[in-house]
Amino acid sequence: IEHLKTVHARRFAIVNAGFNDLLRPAFYGAYHGVVPVVPRDGIAQRIDVAGAVCESSDVFARARDLPPLERGDLLAILDVGAYGFSMSSNYNLRPRPAEAVVEGGRLRLVRPAETDEELVARELGASP
Repeated sequence: IEHLKTVHARRFAIVNAGFNDLLRPAFYGAYHGVVPVVPRDGIAQRIDVAGAVCESSDVFARARDLPPLERGDLLAILDVGAYGFSMSSNYNLRPRPAEAVVEGGRLRLVRPAETDEELVARELGASP
């Protein structure tokens, strides 16, 4: 979570991802569970989880009841499946995040995160 804010009584958790990383909620309203990686005790709060691209459709979850959240917390967006990465893009010159799989209770890195340098080199037709 990069930022927490309230606008007209609506609470938002702004995350360091965007609809370029996971298009399905913006594109056709797909539902994905969202949970804190390390939940806190306390009363659940209704909150929207929004991306950092700052467009009106850049929202991963609307009106979800989540435990208390703080800036810096990690959220997991669940059940993304194979379409998560295959539908991702470098919209707005945003590098794609790492791709990981939870398999047998273990986390396995499938693809490392793209770097700004790799993205620029690809755009210029060169190797990083």
